[in-house]
Amino acid sequence: MSFMTFNDMLRRTAWRLPDHTFLHWSDKNRSMTYAQGDQISDQVAGALAGLGIEKGDRVGIFAHNGLDYVMAMYGAWKLGAMSAHISVLQADNLAYFVNDSAPKVLIYTGDMHPAIERDRPQMPSVKHYICYDGAKDGSSDWSTLIAAAPKPPAVCVEDEDPAHLSYTSGTSGKPKGAVLAHGVVARATHCIAERLGLSSADISLGPTSLASSYHLVANLLPGIHRGVTIGLLSKWNAETAWDEMDRRGVTVFPSNPLLLTDILNVSRQRGRKPKALRIGVSGGAPVPPDLKRAYQDELGVILVESYGQSELGGFVALGYPRREEGERLGAIGPALPDKEVWIADEKGDEVPAGQPGEMVLRGGYMWGYWGMPEKTAETLKGGWLHTGDMGRMDSEGYIYMLGRWSERIVSSGKVIFPRAMEEALYRHPAVRYVAVIGKPDAKVGEIPKAIVALYDGKSATPDELIAHCHAELGAENSPAAIEIIPQMPMTPTGKIAKADLQRRERGL
Repeated sequence: MSFMTFNDMLRRTAWRLPDHTFLHWSDKNRSMTYAQGDQISDQVAGALAGLGIEKGDRVGIFAHNGLDYVMAMYGAWKLGAMSAHISVLQADNLAYFVNDSAPKVLIYTGDMHPAIERDRPQMPSVKHYICYDGAKDGSSDWSTLIAAAPKPPAVCVEDEDPAHLSYTSGTSGKPKGAVLAHGVVARATHCIAERLGLSSADISLGPTSLASSYHLVANLLPGIHRGVTIGLLSKWNAETAWDEMDRRGVTVFPSNPLLLTDILNVSRQRGRKPKALRIGVSGGAPVPPDLKRAYQDELGVILVESYGQSELGGFVALGYPRREEGERLGAIGPALPDKEVWIADEKGDEVPAGQPGEMVLRGGYMWGYWGMPEKTAETLKGGWLHTGDMGRMDSEGYIYMLGRWSERIVSSGKVIFPRAMEEALYRHPAVRYVAVIGKPDAKVGEIPKAIVALYDGKSATPDELIAHCHAELGAENSPAAIEIIPQMPMTPTGKIAKADLQRRERGL
């Protein structure tokens, strides 16, 4: 029997710390202990088995963050089934994700019922619908089903069995379902917990969606390894989140640069950080060095940067929870010990330290893309996962992100990566979101154009922002054009949807 599954992780921690708080759901002020989590997820497994779920089946979850979301995941995992995650922000595309993953059971929150009713005729794989918020037309009530659940069957779940079907963010194209196995992710998240120095004394608050693999590998599974009191948040409000962090003594905040900036701004307004906060963990987008500097110098909090992908079930690189200075503020951090990471040239050969290239890795990654064998073979060619992201590695193994290869801008034969321009614009006090893309140009091929959204109540003109960039970077290294838009398009995982902006720029 394998001892490297998500199920064994929970059982071991429930054995060690049965009465310790496992999950706390801030929106509903509800908690459960590790022992309760293990017992309730057994009931969920029994209920799902009673509906015909077997090893290898998919259980779809289309819901906001909450305790029951995690129990549904664990109920599926204990049967050797896969949890298939569909973001509530993808309600308009529900049928696509359901038909792609083909779950037998679809579990959802009540506010998503109109989307369920609209698309039900188009989702023939779903045999049973379960609503967290009471019975609906054609759907069973979650609580009633769990209360009447039979004892779950004994299922042998191995570390190589698939557990989690997580969709990519779609920043550069159509979302793909990455299949993650128990063992790879269990090992990766053990390394993450070690790197962050987590313990049962820690209390986290996770505002990112459980539909994203980032929440799984930055908050939930590392926390279970170490018996952390794991916080879940459904709806984001910076002031309310700050109050929650201060009141409950939150020590670890796994989030993204946008929400970390919100907490920094509230802390500045109130003259202090949430009292117990010691680490911010950022994922989903590069972290401007100025944000790291502000956290460590103004708040006395270390902002640890991560870099990963849905295909990994972990991170390519992760910073240490310690102060960094100088150039290192711009680094992500070193690779973790479960993976070997190279910076490779176009032939796949490793480049010298300090030279740019594609980040590739081996030692632990996805089974493959669900139903996409050709795309899987392309991404995993030669036994290495090809990230499609460009970076460099220094002599100490610290990795610096340059940008996605697909986002490069080629102007008069010169390759430009957007990150430096984006970071410069983020240093302007009126700028909330920024994305630099290539604007087609008949003379030079492309020119760098910045798309900007401003903070509510703040003002700036394109000319003012261009002047700001010139002062920061010089005219040659600045965007050639800037457009201010009222609202930035976002992916379901909270990233700026650059693919949408690029299509918009080309009139597609």
